[in-house]
Amino acid sequence: MFTFNYLEDAGFLSGWVMWLMVLTGLFMFNEFARRWKWAGFFSFFILSVLLTYSWFADSQQVVYKDWFHLAKVYSALAGCIGFWLIRYVNKKDAQGNVIWRLADKKWVLLFPPLILAINIAEAVARDIQVGFTYWMVNSGPIDGEVVGVIGGPWNYLNAAAGVISIITITGWFGIKIRKQTEKDSSKDMLWPDMLWFWIIAYDLWNFAYTYNCIPTHAWYAGFALLLAPTLCSFTVGKGAWLQHRAQTLAIWCMFAQSYPAFLDSGKYMVTSTYNQTIYTYLAVLALVFNIGVLVYMVYKVIKTKRNPYKGELYMDDPDYIKVNQMAGLD
Repeated sequence: MFTFNYLEDAGFLSGWVMWLMVLTGLFMFNEFARRWKWAGFFSFFILSVLLTYSWFADSQQVVYKDWFHLAKVYSALAGCIGFWLIRYVNKKDAQGNVIWRLADKKWVLLFPPLILAINIAEAVARDIQVGFTYWMVNSGPIDGEVVGVIGGPWNYLNAAAGVISIITITGWFGIKIRKQTEKDSSKDMLWPDMLWFWIIAYDLWNFAYTYNCIPTHAWYAGFALLLAPTLCSFTVGKGAWLQHRAQTLAIWCMFAQSYPAFLDSGKYMVTSTYNQTIYTYLAVLALVFNIGVLVYMVYKVIKTKRNPYKGELYMDDPDYIKVNQMAGLD
């Protein structure tokens, strides 16, 4: 599935060691950015402005300037900034009691599913573009991919999985803020209706996308970058997968934009084997799993007669109940 850079000493070992470092770094950065209000503000407001200036002030600096990479970094940052505002913007009275919260405005709660859907749609468009433009041929070096991509039916299969992933986003207006406790004062943006099966289906689809369209980056930007927010959402940051996903994606995109050589050259570079059987198996797996989530969603809609977009669908699920209780709700 992957080819390590054996031209450098200990290419296989260095690839795995760096993968573990990337995974650990993303997990720790997410913890830093989510635990404190000031940390999130610095990471996604101040740092992003400073880096943007560094990327474009010097025309000779090597950065990704193709539409997809720029759209990805700024859509991820937009998500992080929006989520930060939802979590922290409020108004208090003279006694310090909260009398108004941005998170209580229903129209504001459309932003998280919208930014998620846009993020998925960007990748769906890229999958289709690669499949159409480079059908059964290696593109050779292109913007954002120094080794090249190869298009095929797997691109269209995976694009279909991405569309289904958008359709199965439910409980848009059920987003809540985590109640602060002595153990956790993060005020995470909880999404009780976004349960483990949707997250796994998304991860499978997104990994297949990275393998299809950015094979030089899939080892880190696919494998490690997807695992970090999923681990957090299943452990210390339950119920807040979308927030974790946006934050880890944003910091990774900022890092990759600043140091593209890390991914595109040297002993830490890991590439695809360009095995068409693997491409096909990954795309089929992602599509089948996403179809399974869609079938389950339709089943729950018929059984409960709930509207999955105007309300919440999985309210009787034990994991939903646990996350809801974290918001101080029974």
